[in-house]
Amino acid sequence: MGRHLHFDCFSGVSGDMMLGALVDAGLPWTTLVNGLKGLKLSGYRLRKRTVRRGSLEATKVDVIVGQGFERPLSLPRIRRIVAAGALPPAVKQRSLDVFDRLAEAEGTAHRTAGRKVRFHEVGVIDSLIDVVGSVLGCHLLDVTGATASAVNVGSGTVPTSHGPLPVPGPTVAVLAKGIPVYSEGPRCELATPTGMALLRTLVSDFGSTPTMKIAAVGCGAGDHDPENWPNVLRVFLSEPIAGGNRAMDRVIQIETNLDDLAPQVYEHVMDRLFQAGALDVALTPAIMKRGRPGVILTCLTAPERSEAILDVLFKETPTLGVRAQELSRLVLPRLVVPVKISGGTVRMKVATTADGMEKAAPEYRDCKAIADRTGLSLRSVMEEACRIYHAGRRTGRSTTTEIKPKS
Repeated sequence: MGRHLHFDCFSGVSGDMMLGALVDAGLPWTTLVNGLKGLKLSGYRLRKRTVRRGSLEATKVDVIVGQGFERPLSLPRIRRIVAAGALPPAVKQRSLDVFDRLAEAEGTAHRTAGRKVRFHEVGVIDSLIDVVGSVLGCHLLDVTGATASAVNVGSGTVPTSHGPLPVPGPTVAVLAKGIPVYSEGPRCELATPTGMALLRTLVSDFGSTPTMKIAAVGCGAGDHDPENWPNVLRVFLSEPIAGGNRAMDRVIQIETNLDDLAPQVYEHVMDRLFQAGALDVALTPAIMKRGRPGVILTCLTAPERSEAILDVLFKETPTLGVRAQELSRLVLPRLVVPVKISGGTVRMKVATTADGMEKAAPEYRDCKAIADRTGLSLRSVMEEACRIYHAGRRTGRSTTTEIKPKS
C-alpha cells in the first residue's frame, strides 16, 4: 500500500505550485531532476529556492527556459515528446491524460477541435515540465491515492493572449465542472488551467481533509505574490494507516420520509442532488404512519456541500424537515483513469484492496452517453472499456487513442 496525498487548495492551484509543494514535502530533488531527463528535452534547467508568500515559507521550482524555446506547442507535439520519453508507463499515460484534458477544455472554451488546439498560456516547456514533474513526483513519492479540498479560483480579471478575461477563465471554468470551487482573497487568478487539469487527473475525491496519519507537509509557491496573502498550495502526505489501505473520512447523511411525491419525479430529484455534490443517493421503500406506503430518501454528502443538498430537498420535494447526522466512512483510495474506446472516453474508477486485488468499474454516465450517441448497447460499451483498461494493465502500455473532435 502506497501513500495518500491531500491537496489543500485554499489559494488555488497551478503546475509550478504543485511541483514545489511535492519537493517541499520530501520529493528528492536530484531524483526528480534525473527523472525528468528521461524526456530527452534540452533548452531548459531547473532551479529550486525558498520564498515567502504572506506569512508562509514555501518552495518555488523555476523552469528556466533558454532562448528560442518560448513558442507554444501543439497537442500532437506534446504527445510525441512524452510518448518518446524514458519514463515509467504510468507516468507517461497520466501526463498524456493531463494534456488531453487541457486540450478538450481549451477546445470547448474556444470552440476549437481538441486536436487543433495550440496551447498559449500552458503550451511551452515550463508547463510541460510542471505537468510531467508533478505526475513523476507523485510516482516517486509512492502516492497511490489523492484527494483535494474545494478550490479557491480567485476573482477579478486575468490578462491572456485573447485579451482580459474574467476569473475563472474559460478553460478553468470548463475544467472546474463538477468540482467544488469558491472565490476568496485577492482579486487575481489563483487556479490555472494546468493546475486544474492536474487535479482532475490525480484526484479521486474533493472535500474536507480525510483522516490521515500525516508524515509530511509541503508548501509550493507560484510566481504571483499578492500583498498580505499566503499564495501557496499546501499538501499533506500520509503514510499507510493500520488496517490496510482503507482511509477514513467524514460525511453528512441527510434523510427525509416522502409519501406524497409523484414517482416520476424521483429521477429528477436524484439528478439535482448529484449536481449539488451528493456522493450517493438511495431510495428505500417504507410503510409510513397510518399504513401509508412511502419512500425514505437518503443522501450522503461532504460536509461543505450539505447546504446545497438541503436547498435541493426543500425546493424539489414536499418535505418540511430532514434528519442530518455526521458519520465516519471507511473507503478504499480511488483513482480515475480515462480509457479511450471506439465511441469516446470512459472514466474507469479503480481501487486496490489491502491484499493487492484491484477493482475497476466504468463510469455509468460516460458509457450511457456513448451508447446513446453511437447506438451501441450499453453492455457492449461497458465491456469494451473494461477490456481496453485491463489490456493496458497487462502490457504496461497506453491502450488509448487520441480523442477525435465531435462532428
